[in-house]
Amino acid sequence: MPAQDTAFSTPPPQHTAMDAHFVAPDIIRRSDVFARRAKLLRIVSADVIPRLTLHHRAEAQAATATLARDNEIQSLAHLVLGTDLQAAIDFVTGLRDRGVSMDTLFVDVLEPAARYLGHLWDEDICDFIDVTLAVGRLQHLLAVFNDTDGLPAINKKRLVLMTTMPDEQHVFGAAMVEKFLSAGGWNVQSEPAAPRETIASLVERRWFAVVGLTKSCDRGLDELAAFIATIRARSCNRAVGIMVGGPVFTADPGLAVRLGADATALNAPAAVVLAQKLFDKGAKTGWQEGA
Repeated sequence: MPAQDTAFSTPPPQHTAMDAHFVAPDIIRRSDVFARRAKLLRIVSADVIPRLTLHHRAEAQAATATLARDNEIQSLAHLVLGTDLQAAIDFVTGLRDRGVSMDTLFVDVLEPAARYLGHLWDEDICDFIDVTLAVGRLQHLLAVFNDTDGLPAINKKRLVLMTTMPDEQHVFGAAMVEKFLSAGGWNVQSEPAAPRETIASLVERRWFAVVGLTKSCDRGLDELAAFIATIRARSCNRAVGIMVGGPVFTADPGLAVRLGADATALNAPAAVVLAQKLFDKGAKTGWQEGA
């Protein structure tokens, strides 16, 4: 293992307070966190932003409104890749002060910013640690604006159950989501291809803020809808959030809600931010344990 992966130091207090709930301890304790943020910010400023600007100028006349929103998405992504959380908070505050609701901001800016971070990872502009730190910032932003960042024993509530449908053969995407969730400070219980009754019994006995389900094909969608309804009915957390993923939802994102889930995410970083949104929604509507 490279030396930089084993050389840890105590992070500055502001960094610990800022990201402790939203980034795994083994990542937040890395001694190179600030150095890699500064380096990445230079790369983004010198290379990525100019290329995006040239690309957008070519399309500006055809899609002015879309261009403005794309700029907001990329601006937020670049801010959370940096070291100044307050700048990101101020940016979102500015958008909200225009009269845009947090639900709209999530759909139009925060979730797409997470997807954009996934794109930077796919293009090898950012590595896994870079994206994890930035997604942690996006989670923190959501928590700040939804007033859940100060919840007592917040880490004990950040529990997510991940499973694939029993007949699933393609599990790589689900495994990647689990990896990002764990890195994003979530306590992940993975039960791949577990029988439906096993999952139903588990959510009945153990409290989870979020349940994630993976389905790749369009066979058995009625069974999936019934399974989602069963999870909601038997969960000891009556405000459990349910997110779904897989190629069938990538092709038709609206299918998630039609089947009874809360939402879907198009890549792993976006799934982490969606989990945070569902966590916040559950906290605000009133969690119930054992009832």
